Amino acid sequence: MSTANTRPQGNMGLDELNRIVLEFLHKKGYSRTEAMLRLESSRSTVPSLATRGLTAAVPLAGADSYAKTYALLQEWFESSLDMYQPELSRFMYPLFVHMFIELINLGEPLMACEFFDKFCESHELLHSQDLQAIKGIRLPQHVSENSVAQRFVTRRCRVQISPTAFDLLLHFLHSIEAVGGSTIIRLINQHFSLVIKPKQAAGSSTDDDDEANDFGDLGELENAPKKPLQLGIMPVDPDLKAEVLATLEYKDKNEKYDTELAPRFEEMTKPESDSPAVDAIPLPKFKPRDVEAAVQRVIDSTQMAKLGFGHKQQAALPSVAMYTFHNTYDDMNCVAFSEDSTLAAGGFADSYVMLWELQGHKLHSSLPSENSDGPTSTRRLIGHSGAVYGLSFSPDKRTLLTCSEDKTVRLWSMDTYTSLVAYRGHTEPIWDVAFGPFGHYFATASHDQTAMLWSTDHIYPLRIFAGHMSDVECVCFHPNGCYLFTGSADKTVRMWDVAKGVCVRVFMGHAGPVTALACSPNGRWIVAAGEDAAIVVWDIALGQRLKRMRGHGKGPIYSLAFSMQGEVLVSCGADCTVRVWDMQRNTLEANPALEPHDALNNGSEQVQDEKKKEVQSTTDHMAVFNTKQTPVYKVQFTSKNLVLAGGAFIP
Repeated sequence: MSTANTRPQGNMGLDELNRIVLEFLHKKGYSRTEAMLRLESSRSTVPSLATRGLTAAVPLAGADSYAKTYALLQEWFESSLDMYQPELSRFMYPLFVHMFIELINLGEPLMACEFFDKFCESHELLHSQDLQAIKGIRLPQHVSENSVAQRFVTRRCRVQISPTAFDLLLHFLHSIEAVGGSTIIRLINQHFSLVIKPKQAAGSSTDDDDEANDFGDLGELENAPKKPLQLGIMPVDPDLKAEVLATLEYKDKNEKYDTELAPRFEEMTKPESDSPAVDAIPLPKFKPRDVEAAVQRVIDSTQMAKLGFGHKQQAALPSVAMYTFHNTYDDMNCVAFSEDSTLAAGGFADSYVMLWELQGHKLHSSLPSENSDGPTSTRRLIGHSGAVYGLSFSPDKRTLLTCSEDKTVRLWSMDTYTSLVAYRGHTEPIWDVAFGPFGHYFATASHDQTAMLWSTDHIYPLRIFAGHMSDVECVCFHPNGCYLFTGSADKTVRMWDVAKGVCVRVFMGHAGPVTALACSPNGRWIVAAGEDAAIVVWDIALGQRLKRMRGHGKGPIYSLAFSMQGEVLVSCGADCTVRVWDMQRNTLEANPALEPHDALNNGSEQVQDEKKKEVQSTTDHMAVFNTKQTPVYKVQFTSKNLVLAGGAFIP
């Protein structure tokens, strides 16, 4: 008897067994179970292609079906219920990129270009930078050389989705399996890491309505156990505290204030349970001007304007002093204000820095040679050999830091208006620089994908913070100086321990590069904004997203600033507006509601109608101050809660 065409029952192959089970499920109408089994079985069937000598890029459908399959997926997505679209949208962009890359790997560059041109428009708003980077790919070799493509090829995209939305997706893919649904199932299996959570968790404010995808290793970092942090205020040096108290007690006895100053200072400097040790960060010995500055801060705290809603129904809005810089010829890159609001600085593409005295006084130099042309209310600081991208005044206003395309940071004296030292360490242009809260340390952010910690008395970096997968765009210190926040083009914010040099938190949720950061005065929240025109608030201790605020038009947000007590946030950006946000509203609520864009409009009425139609604001949006044609580069609160804003007029 011939046995060539017979197979022992005990040696039935896994593929054959799966086929029999799938046929049974299909016959009985168990479509959901059938779809899930198909996805699970693809984990074994796809690797088996390699064992037969086939490349992993071989599709289960023809290359010419990719555009048709994606069009069907897009049409189904757009016709889905609104309540599921936010979750399903997280698949659209990664699938678009993977299908484009597979067409390239299959040797179909013309088909890949047609696919890209046909569907890229729907992703340009949130992913324009990535699309620009992969647009020129034509050969498989280009894929291996392109950093954006490699990020998708080598890392799994982490997507959080509810069981119901996942079932809907599987059911649809099963229904179009014959015309390419199997290709999408395979791509999801190979390149996605799915986190299936109930709707209540998946749709909350911690995972809301944007195509904010992240990759596996970052997801593991974000979900790693959160180590306790020391987020309380930094204790005051005992000797400094004694001198400040003595001065305040003298003022209480001899001058009249609405509030007693000494008890106010005690309240402001009272250590918290999670405050760091007074020597957690080495600081230089305090100077008499530090005593004067501390006394002035206490006095200002008794005179600051009260902002926000408080217990009133009518919001108390801040006043905004807008400084518009004319005749910059589109060369101004950045603006900074001193803490006492007496100086403004601008960085220019022509490699120089301009200083302006804002109170009408002359800028006298302590060097006679610098006053040869007579004192003026402006100064030009020349020393960099490339465009100036970042500025930061020291808390005492005696020095200014500037960073540049020439890969250096310069420290300038505000007494002599000359360069004191150049700091070198980065290997690429430096995008941002920021002084720490006590003025001794500062941090830089660079195109070389690192941030660095420096002190003004050392010419070399004290710490190098490496971990971001793209440019570090901005830096921000925690109010107690023990931590540093970095925002990156990889769409994440990282929190670093300054003393240990290690990453202690990763915050994800933006759909574009992060361009601005601000930490709340109490040190409990970190706020980030980016090119996706969204502002995201996180709880630092828990590492959880609290809410997302919308209202800015298309384009990046350049700057964020908290009021002195943290009840109000202001932001500014490329949409030529300054916006005010209520930080108490919706912060602990899931799914903040949307309201019409023109809910509160304090400022110029000359806003284009189409912009109003495009933008919807969340209900924590308090007011908008419009400019005519001035992108606003910087916002900053004074110690009395007045907002300073600055930008260059673009005719």
